[in-house]
Amino acid sequence: MEKRFPTPPFTMETALQKVQAAEDAWNTRDPERVSLAYTIDTEWRNRSEFINGREEVVAFLKRKWAKELDYKLKKELWGFRENRMAVRFEYEWHDDSGNWYRSYGNELWEFDEDGYMRKRYASINDLPIKESDRKLK
Repeated sequence: MEKRFPTPPFTMETALQKVQAAEDAWNTRDPERVSLAYTIDTEWRNRSEFINGREEVVAFLKRKWAKELDYKLKKELWGFRENRMAVRFEYEWHDDSGNWYRSYGNELWEFDEDGYMRKRYASINDLPIKESDRKLK
């Protein structure tokens, strides 16, 4: 596999680039595109679900975005060291009944030497909101 720049060890500049690239990719809501940022054998914990490998990532994201309609995400770097990052995030979405939510939490990321994410651990909370209370549009 080719390198996925920027690669570790991260600097402030390259860590911010990596976070922005992740935000941009997730906001496409394209599971195949998003999955390419992860190692073939990536390990995730997303809420209470454990996901292993790119194929499971694609299946998970397809389910996610079939439920979480008009999804819009914002990520923020919280800290980094060598090949690891801590990221704060929030996203807004609605279900098929028109109920809006803001989901927010923290992610811990670990990258391999080629710049692919090897591990992603996400803790997520959901807050029902009114459409008029949306911040991300």
